Amino acid sequence: MQKTKINQTPRTKSFRGLGTNIHLTIYGISDDYILDKSNELIQKFEDQLTVNRTQSEVMAINYAAGKKAVSVSEATYKLIKKAIEVSQQNLGFNALIGPLVKLWRIGFSDAHLPKDAEIKDRLQKIDPKKVQLDDENFAVFLLEEGMELDLGGIAKGYIADRIKNLWQAYDVTSGIINLGGNLLLVGEQPVNDDHLWRVGVQNPHDVRDKAIGMVMVPECSVVTSGIYERHFEIDGQDYHHILDSKTGYPRQNNLSSVTVFTKKSIDGEIQTTNLFFAGQPLKDWGKDNPDFLGAVFVTKDNEIYLSKFKSKDFYVLSDDYHLKNLD
Repeated sequence: MQKTKINQTPRTKSFRGLGTNIHLTIYGISDDYILDKSNELIQKFEDQLTVNRTQSEVMAINYAAGKKAVSVSEATYKLIKKAIEVSQQNLGFNALIGPLVKLWRIGFSDAHLPKDAEIKDRLQKIDPKKVQLDDENFAVFLLEEGMELDLGGIAKGYIADRIKNLWQAYDVTSGIINLGGNLLLVGEQPVNDDHLWRVGVQNPHDVRDKAIGMVMVPECSVVTSGIYERHFEIDGQDYHHILDSKTGYPRQNNLSSVTVFTKKSIDGEIQTTNLFFAGQPLKDWGKDNPDFLGAVFVTKDNEIYLSKFKSKDFYVLSDDYHLKNLD
């Protein structure tokens, strides 16, 4: 049966929020109403979840660390609970890593190599087991003074999923949610006859939007963890921003990046971090989860590995990179 043709006219609007540039595109609409409503939703969640302002629900929890529990809204609490539960699995993702991130300052002009004693001190402040959750009162208690909750590693995915929910309520059939590189592709691709989205995987050694390869996928989220955007060098040693909660130093392995394709963006945020920490492609990753479409691993020696995707799913676009699939 032939598919109904989707209106191919895109309407895009850009905003500033979540510390990045946001680009929202919807096909087949004639005004900015839904795009503006989406931005209002983003601003609402940022007001609740940010740690880059003095006031938010998350900052209220941080200010009370070591002193008392703080009740928050139900939505914020449920997101925090998920972040803590995932953090306690110790697979890489850690929503309590803020004190260590602030010590290194990687990505800022004053980034530096901390003293080992400073790092060891901060390791005591990032243990996700030192958190009490009260489901009845939606309350969160960080047990030690100096602890900080930071949802930056999960919030964009959560917010992208909520924008998609909003669009579905308005019967949006096709669009792109781009929260500073965190992509959520909604519905069918309206231009190509197969209605699949073409997604490029970033070249870790080139300018943004320069791809080493491409996959064709149905609607899904696309999230990448890579060492190439935020890093600094001292005495010939490169230090990237993906910090290991166990050692306090940047995670060391042979990966340049991991790009994860999942149905939900919040899952993509978590999985891309955990897979980067795994340090290698996992052949059975996502095998029993239909919401996990696939993952692309790029190594420092320019090799590409796939998890769940087959070699026929990935099109290499650079002669400098070689596909080493796990089929």
